[in-house]
Amino acid sequence: MKIDGALSFAGPGHAGAAAARLEEQGFDGALSFEGPHEPFMPLALAAHETKRIEIMTAVAIAFARNPMVCAYAANDLQLISEGRFILGLGSQIRPHIERRFSQTWSKPNSRMREFVLAIRAIFRTWNEGEPLKFEGEFYRHTLMTPFLSPQPNPHGPPPIYLAGFGAGMIRVAGEVADGWMVHPLHTTGYMHDVAIPALHEGLAKGGRTPADCEISAQTICMVGRTEEQIEKAKAAAKMQISFYGSTPAYRVALEHEGWGDLQPELNRMSKAGLWAEMTGLISDEMLEKIGVIGTPEEVGRRLRERNNFAARTSVILYDESGDPEALPKIAAGVHGED
Repeated sequence: MKIDGALSFAGPGHAGAAAARLEEQGFDGALSFEGPHEPFMPLALAAHETKRIEIMTAVAIAFARNPMVCAYAANDLQLISEGRFILGLGSQIRPHIERRFSQTWSKPNSRMREFVLAIRAIFRTWNEGEPLKFEGEFYRHTLMTPFLSPQPNPHGPPPIYLAGFGAGMIRVAGEVADGWMVHPLHTTGYMHDVAIPALHEGLAKGGRTPADCEISAQTICMVGRTEEQIEKAKAAAKMQISFYGSTPAYRVALEHEGWGDLQPELNRMSKAGLWAEMTGLISDEMLEKIGVIGTPEEVGRRLRERNNFAARTSVILYDESGDPEALPKIAAGVHGED
């Protein structure tokens, strides 16, 4: 199993050093996010400062862009990293697409499927010389002149991963993507009962096998060496889970465990600005089912065991252990070197 870590930096200019640290600590991948900073640019620095580690957008918001824009950025990062880039795409939710990005929201599952197919058509034009004639319901790409077409990429087109939470988007990932990124608000019960069967339905629709779509599981990790440290890590994780749980789109995972009534209450409290109070609704039982708790050595091993359905895992870390070697120890445990 591979382990990926988030690029943590004070500003984009520090992304290269952050990626180099992850590589030194034994991580296999470095992830950038669509947050306070644009997700593609920091990865150019990360690629330049590393030699082995894979770099991935986890995720870039597809519907804030278009397939051609993403194809150019992905192709360049594949060149800069010498074949170590993974294009991770996500849909976000309607308020962000319409009110933050001022873009169109409609039929997200169908739109995402077409988005990926359009990028693949663009890649074929650049790498194989196929005429660009993609005409879909949402996207139309029919013009590519030699002056604007990159040379064939010597490393090939980068893999495309999709973040999917509900069964419909997970099916899309299974049908057309090279990988599926699992949202951290999940339980193993939800994975095995709902999510993985949906992935297999998508694979069957696309005439593919599980080997064609790698699973990457994001997991909340609470790390400490004393009871006090563990409790501090759990308190921080509860804030994150309460934020996730306030989003209506994520209710399906809570309902699977019998926590469905919690979601509208968290949503109500979030709109009232009661962020601190929301954490009181997150129980220790929820933490144990959603995340992994323990010492650095225990967390690495438990991640490997918990996420045995996945080819790679990424950590959302709440580390109160005070151990400067915590991350290398977690990575070693995931790799089975504990």
